[in-house]
Formats: sequence, C-alpha cells, structure tokens
Amino acid sequence: MDVPLWLAVAVTGYLGIKLARPSWWLVALLLLGGYLIAHSFLSPVVASLVNP
Repeated sequence: MDVPLWLAVAVTGYLGIKLARPSWWLVALLLLGGYLIAHSFLSPVVASLVNP
C-alpha cells in the first residue's frame, strides 16, 4: 500500500500533538525552524541526513 508522504506527515503530526500535547508555541517554532532551515544554506546538509 502506497501512502502519500504528505498524508503520513499529517497523521504523524496530528497524533503527536494529540498524544504528547506540546505547547502551540513549540509546534509553531519547530515548523518555522524547519521551513527556514529548508530554505537556507544548510539545506544540502539536511538533505544528506534525510536521504543517505
């Protein structure tokens, strides 16, 4: 069964928020940080860690 990546990320994020109950500012900080890292000069380093 092939599951789209966006669906897997959405379900994992939803379950993580419901089960762990982190602060909303922490969730926003992680999302913003991930977005900024993905569009910075660090993106090749992150890509090499994600796709070995």
